Amino acid sequence: MTIHVALTHKTVYRYDHPVTLSPQIVRLRPAAHSRTPILSYALDVSPKEHFINWQQDPQGNYLARLVFPEKTREFSVTIDLVADMAVINPFDFFLEPEAEHIPFAYDPGLAHELAPYLLRDPDVGPLFADYLATVDRKTTQTINFLVDLNQKLQQAIRYTIRLEPGVQTCEETLEKLSGSCRDSAWLLVQLLRHLGLAARFVSGYLIQLVPDQKPLEGPEGPSADFTDLHAWAEVYLPGAGWVGLDPTSGLFAGEGHIPLACSPDPSSAAPISGAVEKCEVEFGHDMHVTRVREAPRVTKPYTEDQWAAIDALGHAIDERLKAGDVRLTMGGEPTFVSIDSVDDPEWNTAAMGPNKRRLGAGLLGRLRDRFAPGALPTFGLGKWYPGEQLPRWAFALYWRKDGVPVWRDPALVGDEAKNHRPTAETAERFVRTLAGRLGVDPAYAVPGYEDPVHYILREQALPTNVDPFDSRLDDPEERARLAYVFSKGLTSVTGYTLPVQRWNAVDGRVWVTGPWPLRRERMYLQPGDSPMGFRLPLPSLPWIAPADYPHIVPADPMDELPPLPNPDESGQRYRHGPPQPVSGALHEQRRAGALDPKPGPRGLVAEGVRTALCVEPRDGQLRVFLPPVERIDDFLELVAAIEDTARELSAPVQVEGYPPPYDPRINVIKVTPDPGVIEVNIHPAADWDTLKGITSGLYEDARQTRLGTEKFMLDGRHTGTGGGNHIVVGGETPPDSPFLRRPDLLASLIRYWQNHPALSYAFSGLFIGPTSQAPRVDEARDDSLYELDIALRQLNPTGRPMPPWLVDRALRNVLIDVTGNTHRTEICIDKLFSPDSPTGRLGLVEFRAFEMPPHARMSLAQQLLLRGLIARFWDEPYTRPTVRWGNTLRDRFLLPHFVAEDLKDVLADMRRAGFAFQDDWFAPHLEFRFPRVGGVESDGIALELRTALEPWHVMGEEPGGGGTVRYVDSSVERLQVRVSNLIGGRHWVACNGRRVPLHPTGVPGEFVAGVRYRAWQPPSALHPTIPVHAPLVFDIVDGWSERAVGGCAYHVSHPGGRNYDTFPVNAFEAEARRRARFFNHGHSHGRLAAPLDAGNPDLPLCLDLRWGA
Repeated sequence: MTIHVALTHKTVYRYDHPVTLSPQIVRLRPAAHSRTPILSYALDVSPKEHFINWQQDPQGNYLARLVFPEKTREFSVTIDLVADMAVINPFDFFLEPEAEHIPFAYDPGLAHELAPYLLRDPDVGPLFADYLATVDRKTTQTINFLVDLNQKLQQAIRYTIRLEPGVQTCEETLEKLSGSCRDSAWLLVQLLRHLGLAARFVSGYLIQLVPDQKPLEGPEGPSADFTDLHAWAEVYLPGAGWVGLDPTSGLFAGEGHIPLACSPDPSSAAPISGAVEKCEVEFGHDMHVTRVREAPRVTKPYTEDQWAAIDALGHAIDERLKAGDVRLTMGGEPTFVSIDSVDDPEWNTAAMGPNKRRLGAGLLGRLRDRFAPGALPTFGLGKWYPGEQLPRWAFALYWRKDGVPVWRDPALVGDEAKNHRPTAETAERFVRTLAGRLGVDPAYAVPGYEDPVHYILREQALPTNVDPFDSRLDDPEERARLAYVFSKGLTSVTGYTLPVQRWNAVDGRVWVTGPWPLRRERMYLQPGDSPMGFRLPLPSLPWIAPADYPHIVPADPMDELPPLPNPDESGQRYRHGPPQPVSGALHEQRRAGALDPKPGPRGLVAEGVRTALCVEPRDGQLRVFLPPVERIDDFLELVAAIEDTARELSAPVQVEGYPPPYDPRINVIKVTPDPGVIEVNIHPAADWDTLKGITSGLYEDARQTRLGTEKFMLDGRHTGTGGGNHIVVGGETPPDSPFLRRPDLLASLIRYWQNHPALSYAFSGLFIGPTSQAPRVDEARDDSLYELDIALRQLNPTGRPMPPWLVDRALRNVLIDVTGNTHRTEICIDKLFSPDSPTGRLGLVEFRAFEMPPHARMSLAQQLLLRGLIARFWDEPYTRPTVRWGNTLRDRFLLPHFVAEDLKDVLADMRRAGFAFQDDWFAPHLEFRFPRVGGVESDGIALELRTALEPWHVMGEEPGGGGTVRYVDSSVERLQVRVSNLIGGRHWVACNGRRVPLHPTGVPGEFVAGVRYRAWQPPSALHPTIPVHAPLVFDIVDGWSERAVGGCAYHVSHPGGRNYDTFPVNAFEAEARRRARFFNHGHSHGRLAAPLDAGNPDLPLCLDLRWGA
């Protein structure tokens, strides 16, 4: 994320007549201890006839002493410097044990050396004494004390621009409660000294750059890049040295603070000092800062010109797709994490947690407002995984593509953050009113109760000294479950059930209800805490012959469908008026058997109704549980009746239960929890502009909900969310899917992906390899490509129609992982045309090897590349054979250089095919995937380290809590070494004393290689006895002198022993942690003879430090 800026500072004095200048002292050169790297510096002085001597004062500040032999009418000083604005963590220091808490005393020897910085101003007055008395001096951590002191001073003293020379006295500043930066700095210096801390005054430059992204709260920062002369204070802390505090901002000094002069007294830190004979002076001052280099970064991946070119290509590809009648749609499954609670298990490993549901509901509301104001939000249950006591919650939005609202009034949706206090009486009133709107008899609504037998027996099984409310119950979910039931009472009504099912009558489509006879006197629910609709005692209802059971038969997604009926503004919107054709697949319902309705006092009544609608007050919400239905029309009618009932009773509700049947005339967005993330299944887009709006809007709404797209590891490494950003492509309807109409299109993509490993690795997450969530087809079994070739031959373009099932049958047992899982594969066809269920025949293909990009435009660039490939292969199928990469996948293509070169080949291919993709569009992706660790230049040779890829292996089964477990070994890491200007016959590179197998890149003097090493030593790992290899010491060795001419050191953990136990809060802290682990010095000593190394035949481009360890 490096930004290089050029700072220009010009000071001009113009005199009314020629004057004689005494020697002038200029203190405008960055101090030696500046933590901000200064890449270049120039001082220009006018008049040109002068003598200059560079000196240092007692504090080590650089002084330019200027002598002017002739009189002059003008004196000017111009400074031009280039600074590297790499992030600096101002808190990255250690304190000696005796200085960790305030108050502390300096060691006598140190106090003697710091004597000038401990001198107190004897003329401070009563206001200063009063302010000093307010400082809390009780024992506290030194850092916290200084932060608090600095912030309180910033809040007390109003900043003002003051052009008068000199510094106000402390008393004057406190009397006015205002001052310039130098006034506040001097006041802080005196406060620190009176508190027994050595402090000095600092004059320097302040650089503030416009942030790439405005913060969600707090000050937005400058509106334009800014620089100025500034002043702050530094305090001396044993162990840390001089630490900068800026009382103007209330912050510690960071990379934007460039010290010029540090002094015990402000008078010896003036930027320019010296005498001039009496005259009239006109003073001029100009300062500006310019960005001269910006490395690709995820917060601002593209310039506006680049994005305009990307946007233009998106529209051009749209034209190609339209001309080819491809009918492509593109959706996805992006994932998000909390911006705030980064350390909580729910944002790292756990699927559920205390904040996920709240944030998910907030995101759902924003997405509804943006994309679907007339959508129905549902608050149901989703997937149920082994080991989890309950299914996970699942939120969704359903809305009609034709724009007709499904749910008109958002105020009638229960607010997750509000307790609406519904009661059983509310539920009864609601279900009876709803029955009337559905045209069924409300007398068949049945109250449901918790089963007292189960809970009494459960209570009797508890230890004698534990009751259901006792926190000593080991299982928190069981404790909450029992406490909820017993607090509510076993005799109270849980909710109401209304048996209801659709019936195709002669005169139209109607709802049918009926009795539910049970052996017990009441309807007792199955034990649990799921919605009551999932706990109905269906096995206790009268037996029905399997042949007569009124099954819900889902429609065939391949059916042609008419437009959805428009609702009637009167009560039952989808049923009133003349009979209409049934929308969707036609299934004849039996008139004989179990469901044989008869007219009743209020509607039709049947004995065999087996689906039910439930109304239940739970967790502060009135929840309406929807039964399964066959057709979307039935679902829409139920929803309309529920909303009308909610409006009539002024009772907001949350709809849960069974989702609507799949129907291409309905759009859906789903928000669900996954381990460590919230996943959003976004609705598909048919064109580039829609895709842009969906992706950008989703990123923004997630951010406003305080959900982010990036995570940081303890050591500062920058990653995606970990949950992926799978891209799902298909058609507007399953029959429109380009992969079903042209199966050779899928074959082309599979071949091209296999031919270009960069497509698998440039956009992937940390976890790659045969046991990852998205393995390449050729990463595991050696014979997989042979079988894949046979399968793809069946999909070659022939010009004749191909049955859609053939695609599934040909590829289903080839596109799998090593365990046979058809979902966990790089290109997943689970929903293409599986004959097993209607939801498997949606014509969709999922590309899963995409990690969540931090920026919406990076995601769009990825999606545009896939759109371009589809457009290209639709016009010209790709038939080149698959490549037997073998170990090359685990050697060459795990290094950033070769991934980048292969990606350039892909983009060059696209340009030759007429798609103007540019290499620099994917520079941010490569920088994000392969961040630069550091570099060093010595003897004209430049050495750079970058993070490379390393597969994670799944270990064998081991005993664990509750059964067997399989650990993932992430203890081995890999770096790429790249050197430039190296003389092959003379120089070589060593890592920890072993020769690195450098490989030429094709650029004269440039070589790359990989270094594989053990970063940490877990108890369960491959080769657990091999120790950690860090730190890694890299040497640039001159073979003629057999000495290292330079080098660097890379530490896996903080070199000072800092043990981080919390994740970085943002990208700035993460970058500072990464920078702290790299030293651009530290080569090996003594003679370094070239070691004899036979090399590794399996990994010729990689030095594996475990090999031969």
